[in-house]
Amino acid sequence: MEINSKKLKTTSKLINYFIAIILCGFLISLSGKLIYDVDDWKKEPSIIEFEDATLLAQKKYEIDTIKSQIEFKLEKKINVENTIKIVNNNYENAKQSFDNWLDARKTVGSPKEDKAVLSRAKELDKYYKTQQEWKNELSKISNEIRLLRKNKIKTNSLIKNEKDRAYKAQRSAIRKYELKIFLIRLLFILPILLLGVFFIVRYRKHKYWPLFLGFIMFSFYAFFFGLIPYLPSYGGYIRSIVGIILCVTLGIYAINKIKKFIENKNNELKVSNIERAKKIQSETAEKALDSHICPSCGKDFILKKWDKSKKDPKETVTYGVVTNYCRFCGLELFKECTKCGSENFAHLPYCSNCGEHINKEK
Repeated sequence: MEINSKKLKTTSKLINYFIAIILCGFLISLSGKLIYDVDDWKKEPSIIEFEDATLLAQKKYEIDTIKSQIEFKLEKKINVENTIKIVNNNYENAKQSFDNWLDARKTVGSPKEDKAVLSRAKELDKYYKTQQEWKNELSKISNEIRLLRKNKIKTNSLIKNEKDRAYKAQRSAIRKYELKIFLIRLLFILPILLLGVFFIVRYRKHKYWPLFLGFIMFSFYAFFFGLIPYLPSYGGYIRSIVGIILCVTLGIYAINKIKKFIENKNNELKVSNIERAKKIQSETAEKALDSHICPSCGKDFILKKWDKSKKDPKETVTYGVVTNYCRFCGLELFKECTKCGSENFAHLPYCSNCGEHINKEK
């Protein structure tokens, strides 16, 4: 029956933990869905909301116009450059012809007084003048293209400044949005966490403790792990502050409990052995016997080989010695059965040899 009882207790604990874990899993799944859906309650601020659409449209139109003008000027520049090549060729050809003709005229007569020389020189000047006019036109077009490109850079700078301003305004709005969403999630999870702490303090020995344990596991997971993907940059401070508050609160509670337990133990040790023995439950006695500790003061009742109180100091002891009374608090640990005389642990209800009730006074 003792083995079956232990197996039953172990199985019960496993079932309780299994129930707690399953409940915790379903609660985490449900809360995760609710936390995720919070994002859909309000749309995240878009950068379009903060841009000056009229200004950007106007500047983009100016950019397109400037691009068109630049393309037109570039085509015109190419045409002028091609025309200049032709004009240069014509001028070079005409000059070469004039030089050849002039050399021929020198052998015949005085070129200074020849009207034909003056006529051909005027014709050559016309070619040169045309050449210069096209070069001036090319220079003018190049200057216009340069000016258009400067205007384009200036307009692009204005567009960039507007987009930077809109981006900063959007980031500020997003931080406020994230804070609102985080606070909504925090207002949802923080009460759950506080309720979990309340369950730890109040319902640790409740018959439905596995259900409370499942909720407690869920509450701590939801706060310390469920909020991590949604924490803003300053959300970590909130989590740390809440963690500190919880540690301090639970620490004070644990310290007071331990202090109270020690005081109760000290008070119990002041009571007579008979009164203390009456308060020891069978479950406590069974655990104490398995762990070979005194069920009253909690200290080991087996004398080790370095204890000299029961043996000759010269003898070598290779095993422990069990005493009938606790050497620390004086509680009776083992006594003989009144019926068969077998020695039994004094705080178990029945004799292990004959089954006689050995703790009738309880």
